[in-house]
Amino acid sequence: MTDTALAPAPADLEALESIQRRVLWLSTAMVHVANHRPPDGSGIKVGGHQASSASMVSLMTALWFSALRAEDRVSVKPHASPVLHSINYLLGWLDRRYLPTLRAFGGLQSYPSRTKDPDPVDFSTGSVGIGATAAVWAALARRYVGTHFPLAEGGRMISLVGDAELDEGAVWEALAEPLVSMLPELVWVVDLNRQSLDRVVPGAAAGGRAGMLAAAGWQVITVKYGRFLESLFSLEGGPELRDRLDGMGNGEYQRLLRCSPSELRARLPGPSGPLRSLVDQLDDASLQRALRDLGGHDLAKLASAFSAVSQEQPTVIFAHTIKGWSLPTEGHPANHSALLSEDQMRELASSLGASWEDPWAGFPPGSPEAALCASVAARLAREQVEGAAPPAVPTSLGRSHAGRVSTQQALGRFFLDLHRAAPEVAARVVTLSPDVASSTNLGGWINKVGVWSPTDRPDWFEGDREALVHWVERGAGQHIELGIAETNLVGLLGELGATWSRLGQPLFPVGTLYDPFVGRALEPWSFGMYAGGQSILVGTPSGVTLAPEGGAHQSVVTPSIGLEQPGCVAFEPAFGKDLEWVLLSCLSRLGRPGGTSAYLRLSTRPIDQSLARLPPEGSPERGRRRDLVLAGGYRLVPGDSPPPVVLVGMGAVMPEVLAACSSLSSLLGRSPAVVCVTSADLLWRAAQARRGLGEGEWWVLDSLFEPGVPMVTVMDGHPHTLAFLGAVAGSPITCLGVSGFGQSGALADVYRYHGIDTDTIVGAALDLVEG
Repeated sequence: MTDTALAPAPADLEALESIQRRVLWLSTAMVHVANHRPPDGSGIKVGGHQASSASMVSLMTALWFSALRAEDRVSVKPHASPVLHSINYLLGWLDRRYLPTLRAFGGLQSYPSRTKDPDPVDFSTGSVGIGATAAVWAALARRYVGTHFPLAEGGRMISLVGDAELDEGAVWEALAEPLVSMLPELVWVVDLNRQSLDRVVPGAAAGGRAGMLAAAGWQVITVKYGRFLESLFSLEGGPELRDRLDGMGNGEYQRLLRCSPSELRARLPGPSGPLRSLVDQLDDASLQRALRDLGGHDLAKLASAFSAVSQEQPTVIFAHTIKGWSLPTEGHPANHSALLSEDQMRELASSLGASWEDPWAGFPPGSPEAALCASVAARLAREQVEGAAPPAVPTSLGRSHAGRVSTQQALGRFFLDLHRAAPEVAARVVTLSPDVASSTNLGGWINKVGVWSPTDRPDWFEGDREALVHWVERGAGQHIELGIAETNLVGLLGELGATWSRLGQPLFPVGTLYDPFVGRALEPWSFGMYAGGQSILVGTPSGVTLAPEGGAHQSVVTPSIGLEQPGCVAFEPAFGKDLEWVLLSCLSRLGRPGGTSAYLRLSTRPIDQSLARLPPEGSPERGRRRDLVLAGGYRLVPGDSPPPVVLVGMGAVMPEVLAACSSLSSLLGRSPAVVCVTSADLLWRAAQARRGLGEGEWWVLDSLFEPGVPMVTVMDGHPHTLAFLGAVAGSPITCLGVSGFGQSGALADVYRYHGIDTDTIVGAALDLVEG
């Protein structure tokens, strides 16, 4: 990771030790002050993590002050945010006035946030395990940008990971991705403090996990013991001491940390005569120091480990630490959220050379510590990223959507049309799939642009006439195919969607996956948007409309997910032209300040495109239709004035809705109105905006609904998604949709089973009209 010249010299090591003590004090004091602000009356505790921060102080001090380079980027363990802020303050990158504002409104965030914190933060973390993998996807995103656009040489992508985070499945899904083993710029540093939130981690899991990482192609470095303890290993009884510590379970070790010197003398040696003799030679202070002398708190050992990072493969450093290091709570299984008392804080300030009266004091000008801070700040100074403006996206691609076409088919055609009509826009598109590219209709696009790989690879099926997709892997490719792991897909999607701000090169990332598995990807997808990533997620096929697949492959709740997800606009178009307009609009919102992500829910059901009743090309009505599509919906059938009932459909069920309209016209002698919803999300925002509760195109509601007219909503998803529309118009409403697990069968049978067929729509409308 670093040149040997950056490792601390003996003179610097003393200053570094002093800086480490100050970082420990500042991070502990931040949490203390946050919990002693005047009560706000809510009765809710502020919280914070003094012990979790303390275990990271040495790792982060050594990294920032002896190994980090300006071009490196670091993802910090969520509960160590006070340490990050402390280091930024000492380097002059955070104003002193923010130090007392941890977890306060407008102050320092509880967990590192690159979009909300006032100081430099490379990665937003907070959702356990996602911060660990963020550096993985950032490294891949940087590699992709570097093969397509001019980009300065990059540095390391480093994750500081809590050992309990390695329990998260997302970590191992990322490691299993073959592309990851090709990233020597990737470094993980594991804070191995043997504790999680509620417990001491049972057993000695580090060895097994190290083996798993090694098997995945990683260099494994272990920093277990400090220099003082290793010096004892060379004495008589030393080998026995090492064996005793190596064979000790986590629980026993943590218990010994809480022992008095006399208890420690009784418990540690066991039956070994040479070890007892060695223990008897040590005074109380040395004995307790020896037990605590772990490599993860030895700055020189850490600097050496950072210098040994491979240039040929990804690296993980297992650094043994103590949770609550140097605090009265160190090693206690209940220390995760424990807070030091004021008396303990005063004693800590005295022991660390800090000031209780002036807790935020820096180092005096001219001191070795101040000089080291200044030199490190200069070395790590970064140039401002100058972002390229994304290309202008056209409003139409000129395709005439005819015949029977599904929105999933239209998706595949869209990218080919974009490549033809707007090549400068298509050049910024990168598509991703978790091994479902061809089944989500990206085959034609892949044949056109190729599959991305850090290195060119031969296509062994080139010339095979039965191969429908030409799998040409090269650095210039624009599709990334991942293994079957949706969390990997959205993790990479988020980082590709952040390159506009991180690297100055905007991309238009589009991920496709089966809609039933959106829920599996929800947390990292949401977190990517929270961190500033802008992308498009396409879930297809969706709902019970994929009838033969049955309950195993249906998605009931995804429309609600789209409506409720911050940082994202959700759409479910029914027709090809609607999808074209929506996708172009979504692309135009990517890769820029104030941009937003999008989620599209598509279907494999072919629909007669003449049902869309598109106004003529070039007419004012055509432009009006587009505006309404992008505002959330339009009247497909105007109906009588006033109509007896309004039928509201979304997505694949529009043929049933239109058929019901025809039947009701005959039965009632009056024509219902039909509304085609393209975005329940935007209609909800419009309803809120009309009440002054947010921003939205509230005018669209007046063009869709008339006050008091009965309404039936129909969708292939949970019916409550559109239930708010009754309140919008003050109308009696019946909501039809899918609220149970599916059945396999013919489409008509499945629709009838769930009550979204034409007869059920007609019956529901008649009940409202007659009522």
